[in-house]
Amino acid sequence: ELPPGRKPVKTIHRSEAKRTEVIDFIRKQITIGRQVYVVYPLIEESETLDLQNLHDGYGQLLQAFPRPEYQISVVHGRMKAEDKESEMQRFVAKKTQIMVATTVIEVGVNVPNASVMVIENTERFGLSQLHQLRGRVGRGADQSFCILMSSYKLTKEAKKRIQTMCETNDGFKVAEVDLQLRGPGDIEGTRQSGGKEFKLASLVYDQAILSAARAEAIEILTADPKLEKEENLAIRHFIKNDKVYRQNWSLIS
Repeated sequence: ELPPGRKPVKTIHRSEAKRTEVIDFIRKQITIGRQVYVVYPLIEESETLDLQNLHDGYGQLLQAFPRPEYQISVVHGRMKAEDKESEMQRFVAKKTQIMVATTVIEVGVNVPNASVMVIENTERFGLSQLHQLRGRVGRGADQSFCILMSSYKLTKEAKKRIQTMCETNDGFKVAEVDLQLRGPGDIEGTRQSGGKEFKLASLVYDQAILSAARAEAIEILTADPKLEKEENLAIRHFIKNDKVYRQNWSLIS
């Protein structure tokens, strides 16, 4: 839950047609003394292209927010550590009003005066990243905003991710939708998404009975760690003889 005095971040979705309105909103926030993050995706497979995307966006912001009236910081993963830290400190010290960045600011950045998070190309981010980025604002007592910018053409999954972000600030609900969209992965292997589900149960919809089963298993093992009691011999036999349990669990990532 939020610390006392903080307000939930208001999250809205805007397409390119609303770009002028978003710029005007940012300008108003800066006028009243607030600061703004503008985040671009940086995806390993097309790092050069995405870095150019950030530079193009920086150029457009310079036109909308010209110097010396406005100052803009730039931070991305290809910068030297000392340059990155210098740019971040300029923003922390309020020497710049806007920080243009990649997801390097996803964690570890705390600027209570920053009240607006603009995420460009929202459709290219996962729910976990979007929720983490939104957490960079709303860290002060003032009302904060997260603006999700996207193209017109969105996949069904992208629409669901954006809808979820706009409807809730609850990290647990965000995680549930993420599980629905991406799958649970493979608990016995290395896959972090997709993967086979149980034959009958659903990790998303059967949480109550799965939690009850887990609590029952913990209770049994607490009372009988080696499963030596007569009532637990069948469980012991199953674990000892079923091939699933004969693998080397230390090899699992």
